[in-house]
Amino acid sequence: MTQTEIFEAVQADQLLASSLWINIALAGLSILVFLYMGRNLEDPRSQLIFVAAMMVPLVSISSYTGLVSGLTVSFLEMPAGHALAGQEVLTPWGRYLTWALSTPMILIALGLLAGSNMTKLFTAVVTDIGMCVTGLAAALTTSSYLLRWVWYVISCAFFVVVLYILLAEWAEDAEIAGTSEIFNTLKILTVVLWLGYPIFWALGAEGLAVLDVAVTSWAYSGMDIIAKYLFAFLLLRWVVDNERAVADVAAGLGSGSRGGAAPADD
Repeated sequence: MTQTEIFEAVQADQLLASSLWINIALAGLSILVFLYMGRNLEDPRSQLIFVAAMMVPLVSISSYTGLVSGLTVSFLEMPAGHALAGQEVLTPWGRYLTWALSTPMILIALGLLAGSNMTKLFTAVVTDIGMCVTGLAAALTTSSYLLRWVWYVISCAFFVVVLYILLAEWAEDAEIAGTSEIFNTLKILTVVLWLGYPIFWALGAEGLAVLDVAVTSWAYSGMDIIAKYLFAFLLLRWVVDNERAVADVAAGLGSGSRGGAAPADD
């Protein structure tokens, strides 16, 4: 199919198209709101967290525009053994590009907030990218249904490493840094929602085909809205109100440097 035909096919499915257009609108709104929120940040670490958070909606609006235009969508014939074997299924593979570029930004922001060292931060980002790339391989493999699931398992293995860093390593770092309250909130939000992505992949047309493409797209879009835009809003609001606390983390001082003073209420 030509790109024009794919574009028309996407627009013809109102449920599918709305899941993309709404995300574009919310990403654009988030960009404007975040620019306003971070306009007066002066601390370098706070500014870096702001840049990482800003990249999330910037990447998303670019990626969703690619999806809605048909640029990063293909119709792939499902292999033997698949529930839709022999049928051409709409595959929005551009989502994996979104995740490969936006989720590392989320992890960078969380790592900076927790006061993580470079080794842990590098490990989290690299394994996260590995998770997204192998997920893309699972979605694009049409030669073997078994190999689709092999790629899926490899992707989940990368995901386990990311979860360990979030739940164990960075949680401990945040306690030392004095940012554990906001970090734990964002950690729970991230972990719970990120667990939904492999679940909906398995249930969607790319996996067991229990859910159709439009429903799966809305599930992904809904999780993106909360895991990206709401996440970034909560993070930036706290950073703006607690810039000194973030500066202390950068200096390696943590909560002990503030003489018992509590950070500003968020």
